[in-house]
Amino acid sequence: MLRQALVLGVAVGAFGVSFGVLAVAAGLSWAMACAMSLLVFAGGSQFAAVAVVAGGGLPAAAVAAGLLLNARYVPFGMAVAPALRGGLMRRLVAAQLVIDESSALALAQRDDRDRERAFWLAGSAVFVCWNLGTLVGALAGSAIGDPAAWGLDAAFPAGFLALLAPLLTTPAARRAAAAGALLAVALTPLAPPGVPILVAAAGALAGRAGRTRDDEPAVVRT
Repeated sequence: MLRQALVLGVAVGAFGVSFGVLAVAAGLSWAMACAMSLLVFAGGSQFAAVAVVAGGGLPAAAVAAGLLLNARYVPFGMAVAPALRGGLMRRLVAAQLVIDESSALALAQRDDRDRERAFWLAGSAVFVCWNLGTLVGALAGSAIGDPAAWGLDAAFPAGFLALLAPLLTTPAARRAAAAGALLAVALTPLAPPGVPILVAAAGALAGRAGRTRDDEPAVVRT
């Protein structure tokens, strides 16, 4: 379990380096990039928010994009909450660590004690590595100079796609991604920066509405 948590932490830390470099390239200071990783601690929403800011979008649009992406953590928190013990302060700290990796490793365990241990190990490892990676990337980004000369303007969508690709495991998810991409491409020449990302979230509704039996989990009958 500890080894799994460390592997997850190192892997996510590599994305943290990318985020730090890209955040500085978008105009954030290294301190702002690190503060975002400490307080937000959600790779997908951080990439989306910084992409909106880099494109000249309003801060409100950046926040809205991040909130939409983070909405998936609500069911994650509800699923792992029964295994987490402690008072209010301990649960507030736990809430900050509810991410894909900590939830997945916790829910893979058979009993509540192992689930709690897996949750804290994975969440802590990813938190430390993500923030260290952000710091390294932000400091390196500050020394790079002109980001356009290194092609970092194209790295934003590439990094974001790398985070989303593992989630496209069902027909419904692929339909939602396709609908969102079409909406974003259609609106980019017309709408202000940030708005296409927000409207593209409607693609999730389209995918949900078109759900079929192929999207249902298999049931083993005995």
